[in-house]
Amino acid sequence: MMYYGDHMSGWGWFAASVGMVLFWGLVITGIVLLVRYLSHNGQAPTPRTPEQLLAERFARGEIDQAEYRDRLDALHGHVRS
Repeated sequence: MMYYGDHMSGWGWFAASVGMVLFWGLVITGIVLLVRYLSHNGQAPTPRTPEQLLAERFARGEIDQAEYRDRLDALHGHVRS
């Protein structure tokens, strides 16, 4: 730290303040990353297939049964005329 006689100068207080903010920021970031890692049991989340996403939309009521069937057929390569 920068001392002026037996007191810390303004720059010393500034450096100490910035250092404290950085320290606590790193501590909080480390805790968040650790909790996220432990909540996934160390495994990456598995991506959902297009069929699963379509089924979720149908289950939420975003699309009706006819649209669900049409889109499912389109995903599987069957085209209705």
